[in-house]
Amino acid sequence: MLRRLLLPLLVLLLLPVPAAAQKRIALSFDDAPGDRGPFFTTEERTERIIRELREAAAPQAVFFVVPGAIGRGDGIGGDRRIQAYVDAGHVIANHSNTHPPLSEIEADAYLADIDAAEGWLKGRPAYRPWFRFPFLDEGGQDRSKRDAIRSGLTARGLRNGYVTADAWDWHLENLSREAMQADKPVDRTALRDLYLRWRVEAADFADAMMQQLVGRQPVQVMLLHETDVTALYVGDLVRALRASGWTVVSADEAYADPIGALVPDAPTAGGTLVEAIAAERGLSGPRRYHYNDIERGADLYHMAVLGEGVGQ
Repeated sequence: MLRRLLLPLLVLLLLPVPAAAQKRIALSFDDAPGDRGPFFTTEERTERIIRELREAAAPQAVFFVVPGAIGRGDGIGGDRRIQAYVDAGHVIANHSNTHPPLSEIEADAYLADIDAAEGWLKGRPAYRPWFRFPFLDEGGQDRSKRDAIRSGLTARGLRNGYVTADAWDWHLENLSREAMQADKPVDRTALRDLYLRWRVEAADFADAMMQQLVGRQPVQVMLLHETDVTALYVGDLVRALRASGWTVVSADEAYADPIGALVPDAPTAGGTLVEAIAAERGLSGPRRYHYNDIERGADLYHMAVLGEGVGQ
């Protein structure tokens, strides 16, 4: 009798325990060193990003560098700013030399632009052999160009510095710049709330999509830009992600995830890795976060941040 009672319990104990849900994400910043934004000088922005990350106890992030911006216009002093990120414990990688869209340039010229950036980056402390496509443009519908760049990256020992979670922070930066130039009052609290909401929702969207597409939770890579709006709220973002169940991890941990070995053969090459996998597999329904839409995002910004009463 006792044996019959204990047997089901023993079977339950021997069954494999499913792994707990684990939402992990790393932060990446494009377009460093960026131009002056609406709120800070470029030096002030770098100092603030470093301070915000430090005070939020954020782990190592990666800054994708455009060396051709250094020494020109707002890029004067950009080399010191890049070094400041490295000194703060972060890493740097290749975002091309002049930030060209692949769809608008020949493959040979594009690879030469990558090489020019490598000439500045390679051998520097904290350098990582990762390349992120400007505009996340991997060639559009030109598969021969896409494949030429993929082969060229492999030959150079570079890997794709892909993105999985994106909420168009550059759009909030542009909208804020336009508002400031028009002398419109920017509600900083509402801007902060919108910034945090969009990024956390985009991360959750990417997590749900990956579980649907690959059946697990790979480490996500969030796309940010070295902008004033990010400088204002990146510390709050780290805290908001943690409050929503995310563990913020290093860029090194993120790019060690096996998901990076996937090379989707999507009809159009570009966008986030999530979008590419979904397109390759013919997933119906939305493949990108819904506020990654120029008009919809602008409408909500004008209503929430500028109080102009525009509907969503």
